[in-house]
This record gives sequence, structure tokens and C-alpha cells, in this order.
Amino acid sequence: MAVPKFFEFFESFLRAIKDGELHTAKEVREIIASEMHISDVDRVQMLPSGRQCIFDNRVLWARTYLDKAGLIETPSRGKYRITSEGLKALNSGEKIDLAYLERSDSFRAFHSISKGNELETGKDDENTEEKDASPMESLDAAYQQITSVLADQIMDEIMKLSPSGFEKLVVRMLLNMGYGNGIDDAGRVTQQSNDGGIDGIIKEDQLGFSNIYIQAKQWSPDTTVSKPEIQKFVGALQGQQAQKGLFITTAKFSSGAVQYAENLLGVKVVLVDGTMLTKLMIKHNVGVSVEQIYEIKKVDSDFFVDEL
Repeated sequence: MAVPKFFEFFESFLRAIKDGELHTAKEVREIIASEMHISDVDRVQMLPSGRQCIFDNRVLWARTYLDKAGLIETPSRGKYRITSEGLKALNSGEKIDLAYLERSDSFRAFHSISKGNELETGKDDENTEEKDASPMESLDAAYQQITSVLADQIMDEIMKLSPSGFEKLVVRMLLNMGYGNGIDDAGRVTQQSNDGGIDGIIKEDQLGFSNIYIQAKQWSPDTTVSKPEIQKFVGALQGQQAQKGLFITTAKFSSGAVQYAENLLGVKVVLVDGTMLTKLMIKHNVGVSVEQIYEIKKVDSDFFVDEL
């Protein structure tokens, strides 16, 4: 089964600590996973950021919501206990969802921040749609959406460049990635009239013992680069007695092209398609600028280990 929505963990979380004893976060997760039959495979699914498991994140946010509603308490670091209000909720037989938590004044004050304009527009709280994602997941999803739109915009701009402009862009990106770092004239675009199938060269050392040879194809993103194109590039590399090549394109690669590049002997050819190209440009700040920075912080538990 898929990992339940974070608010679907409310009742299971309370049942996990209904004995009134202190329980660690790990104990609570194990009990919830067992009760709700969440598989090991589902438990290790990651957030889009790759920094935390979806299951762990949703249980954490369930804990936060229950705490804000006064149904649980955290008397010591990383250990939870049910409150009298939590026991009352369990014994009531009512569904413990966001609408139930909204009965708490402290929770409404907390929840209004995340709901924002929904309160201002006068929507009935109990009719507000419960979101599948936790706040952190929503933030991750928003980031992924913004990045996806940005990648499309970057590709639109790339396709407006002249062929030589695209080649210069590729060389600039590799330099931003750190290739040829500290070397004078580390990257250059070759003369178009006599490039021999090589569009650019990056020096990897001061004396030029090791170079990366580049072929850049500014093709429509919907087209496919096939195996013969890679074979021709390998031939150009052999003509330069080169061992390292980068074939970078705005298009896609066929499975045959990928397989051929992976099985080469004596020469290493790296393939970068249009999707990877835009990702690299975003990561290494080529053609983009920072619009806004948000710092997401969490409690530094080690800080509170010893008494201050």
C-alpha cells in the first residue's frame, strides 16, 4: 500500500502511546508501521528532496499536529506521552482528523498559518479539503514544480541561441562545474570551419596532457540522437587520440546510443541530454539567478543534551 496521508496517522499515533508511558519516536514508528501494515518498501520511499523518508516525515508531522492540539506531550527530548485529552479523543469513538483537532484553540492558531488565505476567504474550516501532503512535502512539491517550469524556460532560451552560442554555453557550463579550474584558457570553442567533429575542448591540467573533447548538438528537444551519431563522435575522438568525450544535446538519446556509449573500450564518452543539461545549468547557476532563499530549520537536539 502507499504511505497514508499524514493526518491518517493521528489515531494510530495515539493508540501507539495509549498506555500513558513515555515512548521514543522509533518505537512509535514501529508500532504504527505494524498496525497499518506499511511494508519495508513503502517505509523507505524518499521525499523529492531525497533527505528524509516519506513515512518518517508524515509521522513527524502527525506528532506535531497532535501536540499542537494538546493530545500528546513531549516531557523529555524525543519521547512522547498521551494526554488526558488524547485519551478522551481515543475513547470518544469519533474520527480524529483535522476537523477534530480544530476544536482546540491552540491548534486553530497554529493551523491558520498553514491555511493562510482559506481563513480570510471565509471558508468553513470543517469543509476545508484535507491535503495529502505534509507541510514539508508541500514545500518540496512546490520547489519541484518551480524547478520544472524553470527548466522549460531555460530550454526555450537555449533553442534561441545560434549554434556557436550553444557551443559557448556548453563550455561555460563545464567551467562552472569546476572542470579546468585554475587553468588559464581552460575552455575553448573550436573553429566551425575545421572542427573535425569536435565543438569544444576543456583542459584538465596545466600542460594539456588530459583534455575533454565536446560535441554539442542543438537539436529539437523532441528529436532523438541515435547510435550512428555517437559512433561518428567516437571516430572524431580517435582522430584526436582522445580518451574522454562529452556528447551534449538538447534532444534525447536512443537506448542504442546509450548502450553503445556504456560499452566502449579505450575511450570514455559521457552523454548529456536536454533534461540533464537544464538540471546542470540550474545546479551550477548558468543562465539563472537566485530569486529567493528560504531557510528551513529544525531543532538541534545535541544542543539540549546537557543543561545550559
